[in-house]
Amino acid sequence: MGSAENSTSAARKARIEEIRQADRTRERRNRVVTVAAAAVVVAGLVAGTVFVVQSRSDDTSAPTDAKASGNGKFVTGSDGVRTWKGTLGRTHVTRTVTYPTEPPVGGDHAQAWMNCDGDVYAKALNDMNAVHSLEHGAVWVTYSSKAPTADVEALAARVGKTPYTFMSPYEGQPDPIMLTAWGHQRTVTGASDPDVDTFLETFVQGEQTPEPGAACTGGLSQ
Repeated sequence: MGSAENSTSAARKARIEEIRQADRTRERRNRVVTVAAAAVVVAGLVAGTVFVVQSRSDDTSAPTDAKASGNGKFVTGSDGVRTWKGTLGRTHVTRTVTYPTEPPVGGDHAQAWMNCDGDVYAKALNDMNAVHSLEHGAVWVTYSSKAPTADVEALAARVGKTPYTFMSPYEGQPDPIMLTAWGHQRTVTGASDPDVDTFLETFVQGEQTPEPGAACTGGLSQ
């Protein structure tokens, strides 16, 4: 069984590396396209108009309450992972969304995502941008002021070398250190808790990912 798990882990790491390489290629191509686009201003204006219209159509007039991010509840498994049972919206919106959990595990969100290629943020993030990163298959590591400094530093080092992860402070959460993926969440006791490795192995670009292979670069970087 250990051999099978190692094989799965190796395959996932290889897949993530392929995605990162594709991101780098796409970014280089986008820079070239941007330079070329300077010669076609009219086309750019048309595209901008279409973008604005599309953004407005994505927004809805629904009230900014829990319904906007999905009705449901957590169900805790024997492994300690809490799984959201219910609908999680995936609409890009400009209005403010109030999520039913802290940190949120999914739901309607902003069009821009937070960079999540091992990014460690010193300040709290906008939930709506962070949720978009979860949609791309990232794991969000959060901590409150109650978390020991040594654990925060160790987790930051781990996140820094793990693609499709990001980390930030989050004072509103119920526990000092928490891990969140789309539709899934758990508390860990510290950086050395073996559940940290298990959660990352399971949910970084895991089966829960609504948009597997979507970029974790090219977004917001605080």
